[in-house]
Amino acid sequence: MADDQLSQLFELVKQGTLSVEQAVEQAESQGHHKSGMLSSANIDLDRSSRCGYPEVIYCEGKTSTALVEIFTLLLESKQRCLGTRISEEQAETVLKQFPQAIYNQVARTIRIPEKDAAFDEELTKGKITVLTAGTSDRPVAEEAMETLIWMGYEPDLIVDVGVAGPHRLIEQLPRIQNVSAIIVAAGMEGALPSVVGGWVSCPVIAVPTSVGYGASLGGLTALLGMLNSCAANVTVVNINAGFKAGFIAGLIADQQRSSSES
Repeated sequence: MADDQLSQLFELVKQGTLSVEQAVEQAESQGHHKSGMLSSANIDLDRSSRCGYPEVIYCEGKTSTALVEIFTLLLESKQRCLGTRISEEQAETVLKQFPQAIYNQVARTIRIPEKDAAFDEELTKGKITVLTAGTSDRPVAEEAMETLIWMGYEPDLIVDVGVAGPHRLIEQLPRIQNVSAIIVAAGMEGALPSVVGGWVSCPVIAVPTSVGYGASLGGLTALLGMLNSCAANVTVVNINAGFKAGFIAGLIADQQRSSSES
């Protein structure tokens, strides 16, 4: 809905010919949307109100100048920033402009807290656990971790507990129980999420990684294995999609937190 249409609604409410409830209904039905049009992108500044979190910036393919322009707009709109798949060169430019930014080289992410907000000091602990089958899966797990931190969570990271050494997972069982969600990043044959699913009562979000020898087919073998999991609580995201796994896990934890507070 355009600004002039909103003004007309407000005027009708002021005159008493339209109730507040009716004005709200009309505004929602006509889809009032606030966007930030830049030379390089059209940023969705209303996403937080609709979806709970601001727009996340996929950095690959964008110029460093474009990223600075986008992050500037988001911060001016008092939104916290997350950029994924950022290169070292891009990150260097962004860090010069925003020295408060947090760059994770392993995850290839960059976070910039909202202006005037101590967001990173108010993390919710103990809700989500992130596991990797091997250390080679860590970059994907780190992307999920950074996403969760951006969402306000402090996830627990457990590395290298794959099925080649089953005792390693058994030793970590206390850390994966009584949580809202578990993310499991695994390559090769992708068996770990199914094993984890048999030990816990929460959703398990499986992330196939492109780790493995030729027949792993760049993560496709792990993806198909996870999709065919016989563990009923296992769901699957795309290959190397650490961000997607983290975001879904955060939404699950959000729902549980809202239920406990109501």
